Amino acid sequence: MKIQVRLGHVPARLGASALCASALFFAASANAAQRLTLTSHVPESVASGQAVRVGELAGSERMDLAISLPLRNQAALDELLQKLYDPASPNYHQYLSVQEFTDQFGPTASDHDAVVNFLKANRLTVTTTRANRLVVDAEGSVADIETAFHVTLGLYRHPTENRTFYAPDREPTLDLNVPVLHITGLDDFTLARAKNIRSAVPDAGSKTTGSGPGGDFIGSDMRAAYYGSGPLTGTGQSVGLYEEAGYEIIDVERYFHNLKQTDNVPVKGVSLNGVPITCPPPQCDDSEQALDIEMTISMAPGLSQVVVYVGSKDVSIFGQMASDNTSKQLSCSWGWKADPDSLNPIFEEFAAQGQTLFVATGDDGSGTPGDVVWPADDQLVIAVGGTDLTTNGAGGSWKSETGWSGSAGAPSKNNIPIPSYQQLPGVINSSNDGSTTLRNYPDVAAEANTNQYSCYDGYCSEGNGGTSFAAPQWAGYTALVNQQAVTDGESTVGFINPVIYPIGIGSNYDGDFHDIVSGSNGKYKAVTGYDLVTGWGSFNGPNLIGGLTGSQ
Repeated sequence: MKIQVRLGHVPARLGASALCASALFFAASANAAQRLTLTSHVPESVASGQAVRVGELAGSERMDLAISLPLRNQAALDELLQKLYDPASPNYHQYLSVQEFTDQFGPTASDHDAVVNFLKANRLTVTTTRANRLVVDAEGSVADIETAFHVTLGLYRHPTENRTFYAPDREPTLDLNVPVLHITGLDDFTLARAKNIRSAVPDAGSKTTGSGPGGDFIGSDMRAAYYGSGPLTGTGQSVGLYEEAGYEIIDVERYFHNLKQTDNVPVKGVSLNGVPITCPPPQCDDSEQALDIEMTISMAPGLSQVVVYVGSKDVSIFGQMASDNTSKQLSCSWGWKADPDSLNPIFEEFAAQGQTLFVATGDDGSGTPGDVVWPADDQLVIAVGGTDLTTNGAGGSWKSETGWSGSAGAPSKNNIPIPSYQQLPGVINSSNDGSTTLRNYPDVAAEANTNQYSCYDGYCSEGNGGTSFAAPQWAGYTALVNQQAVTDGESTVGFINPVIYPIGIGSNYDGDFHDIVSGSNGKYKAVTGYDLVTGWGSFNGPNLIGGLTGSQ
């Protein structure tokens, strides 16, 4: 099974041939000045004049930026990724280390150092560099940033939200002789949004089979329903969580204490972009962060650690996950405006290093906008939708499941092309209304209805939900899978979509997955096989472990 690497890894406006020409241009024009970056930075509403300018940022104000550098040897990387996920290849699952990836495909040390020196020469403070050399974090005054990148940062009235935002008035240019892919942080037109639902009122739906307060589901119910009482606990594995704000560990401790459960998993916070690890209420909301930790540990209670990456720049957070390479399973339950050109190099590094990234799709059904869904619809991400689960009594085994009405699913609204793993006979058909040209999501699903118990913001409540609960369930479950793989002397499973789609059309599908055939997210219905509400469905834990590790 070949994994397709789409041309969207390069800016679509350039295309593959244009990128080659651009690379040659950079090599041949060593003395050129004010080099254009390879991606766009001016929001469309600013470029079109739709957003009304209302002022400018104060020159003394401080800002954080993340400067991304492009990969090298893209064709060779595309070929390697295909081999890494082709069971017939001798390179199958022979993943690269961070150093190997950097040496073969990362920016050169000289290019990376040139960017660092450029920032320092322009009075910006370099705050973080990384072993993979893909992202450099920096901070400085607005005045110095405007001078360095030849822009003016204006304040604009947001066309659809009741707020102002800042953005550059033109595309940035750099007096630099090396390529720069993107400068994250020059605008805040789109704010990241957590994909969870908080409710103090118990949901009127399935409220009777959980073992938590008020009959709500708790994390251990998910482990019992989807995996059972097997011996795997995630021993030796680490899960990394993407978060845009800090957390209060006391909320997690309160969760397990109230449930009379023991939690021995260390939680490590990693601060990026100056964002603090702690999140004291009421100034900060840690509902997303706390539930991600709670669900991950509940599914894999023997983890060596949960690493919570806290930052404000997507490339900084994902870039650190890749550069650390300590967590082979990763989860993200946040969404923002699509910027595939700056993130895909990092997602490619995940795949090359055998790291698995799960992203929640969102909670407004088929109508969930693309800037909330992203990055779930990227080709190198496993998109996780939502279900409504029923168990055989409190804390019992799986009984039945329907598609959750809030589960975001549709052909990509960010115009991401359909990947090769979805271009299999039987995946897209007339019954599921999938697209034959766009990336369809979700890939998989798990319980997400608003019937779950969680502790956050200094208290605990019932009636919580969202695909935010489903993504960390899958990350925790993959820790069990990888524990089994390591025990068997095999490599971690890495990017699993090239495996689960053949499973979906194979003879073991009904044993490995719970095929969900009822329920709707608005425009689309859950049907037999793949659908745009639940993907292939939820995991039938013990069986799918065999399917993913090749032991069945």
